[in-house]
Amino acid sequence: MRTAVAGARIAVLASLVWAWGAAAQPLVVGKPDHPPGEAHHAWTQASTDSRQVAAWVMRSGDNSGLPFVLIDKRQAQVFVFSAEARLLGATPALLGLAKGDDASPGIGQKPLSRIQPHERTTPAGRFVAALAKNLSGDPILWVDYETSISLHSLRGNNPREQRAIRLTSPSAHDNRISFGCINVALTFFDDVVMKAFQGTEGVVYVLPDTRSLASVFAPHGFAPTPD
Repeated sequence: MRTAVAGARIAVLASLVWAWGAAAQPLVVGKPDHPPGEAHHAWTQASTDSRQVAAWVMRSGDNSGLPFVLIDKRQAQVFVFSAEARLLGATPALLGLAKGDDASPGIGQKPLSRIQPHERTTPAGRFVAALAKNLSGDPILWVDYETSISLHSLRGNNPREQRAIRLTSPSAHDNRISFGCINVALTFFDDVVMKAFQGTEGVVYVLPDTRSLASVFAPHGFAPTPD
């Protein structure tokens, strides 16, 4: 079993190396839920930071044979991988309103009405995640219970926030709107995230937008891939 998993990782790593050098193709961002072929196309547009972290995870086995998710805050993109490091899907996402890679002290115990705009960050880091349900009974992927950060489908319809429009816009600059949680399209959450994490834990890697990769992931053994 370990040999098969290792072989799968090597094959995927080789494909990532190919994608790294592939000529960039225009990515049409307008459908938040990518079918598999489009997900691989999205990966060819992935940032260097996303590729560095993915390569490290597959090279080191840091995901411990579990499904994993990369959340690239700068690009407002989510990539979901199987336990064997096969790319399952890619999608735009909405993130915390404020830039920053740390959570404010005690943020997880505050009611939403008391959270200030500058506190609405999506913390960076490595998190062990699992499916659960919120107080309304809606499925979510808990990313960090202590700070009340989860990945979940787009919910609600506040006309002032225009979340659905932000999620489908071609720019990542207007994807900062949430209290810190990661919002994705309902179909993507149901068809990709829930299926990948059904009956198992997984690992979520939230990439930083103000700090360096090393400062966030070096404590977990991260080392960049040599150029």
